[in-house]
Amino acid sequence: MTTVKRFTAVLAALAMATTLGCASTSKSEGTGEYVDDTVITAKVKTAILKEPGLKSTEINVETFKGVVQLSGFVGTPEHVSLAMKTAKDVDGVKSVKNDMRLK
Repeated sequence: MTTVKRFTAVLAALAMATTLGCASTSKSEGTGEYVDDTVITAKVKTAILKEPGLKSTEINVETFKGVVQLSGFVGTPEHVSLAMKTAKDVDGVKSVKNDMRLK
């Protein structure tokens, strides 16, 4: 009987450690959040690529916990606004940070 209890306790501890290992903190993402952010990044890049006035090769997109950061170079202030609006319109984006620079 005690062997069964020990085995159950070890199994429960292992399950809890596995679950907590995938949890997120303020500085790191959990597994699910990483996958979500990867999808959001791809959607934002695709949306920027579809905008005729933007050069998507010069705009970098990074996502952390739903917050999108745009960096790189654009030609005009209007392109900055267009890139920001395009990113904000993507599903799953919580906010957008602008680190783009004018050429």
